[in-house]
Amino acid sequence: MTSFQSGNKQVRIDHYPPAKAGTSPAVILVHGSGGPFPGIDPYAQQAAAFGVHVFALHYFDRTGHSWVYPSQIEPFFLEWLETLKDAVTFVATQPGVDTRRIGLLGFSLGAYLSLSLATQDNRIAAVADLFGGLPDHFVKDAGNLPPVLILHGGQDNTVPVKEAHTLESLLKQRGISYEIKIYPDQGHIFRGLAQLDAMRRVVGFFRNYLTRAA
Repeated sequence: MTSFQSGNKQVRIDHYPPAKAGTSPAVILVHGSGGPFPGIDPYAQQAAAFGVHVFALHYFDRTGHSWVYPSQIEPFFLEWLETLKDAVTFVATQPGVDTRRIGLLGFSLGAYLSLSLATQDNRIAAVADLFGGLPDHFVKDAGNLPPVLILHGGQDNTVPVKEAHTLESLLKQRGISYEIKIYPDQGHIFRGLAQLDAMRRVVGFFRNYLTRAA
């Protein structure tokens, strides 16, 4: 684990290096409101196995939280967004990272942050959105988004699946490349075969778009 400075705070970031040396794409994992959780690790390992640098960001270090209530999200959202931007800057300076091929993999709140930053920062080459969406404030800049993967549970009671459908409609309108998969029987966390399928789709998406961005 290493760290970087954001807003005068040290923010931790875990690095899962690819097996082979040389210049490779990078993917930043952005956790949800519950903080880092064990379900993130398989995604990191799968992505690293296909040849990318994976960085798992502890962005709550910026504000001193371990997890947050829904009512705390809006007051701190822009600070976390700045931290994610600083993380992209940090990752771009790391040895072996191809700065033209940086992707974001966001879970829930982390997906909202990832999509929001990607409307503002053209260093982002692809975004995978797992049970998230795009905040209204950033809709006007949705035309700046890179390719997006949308994965959502049809029974999600935390972030309703309509967020996925709204984002899909917006991407269609703006002519943005995207892929979408709704798991009808899944909730806010994918389990069992759905999780395995989601990991496969995430890896395939980044293999496609981060390689294509070279």
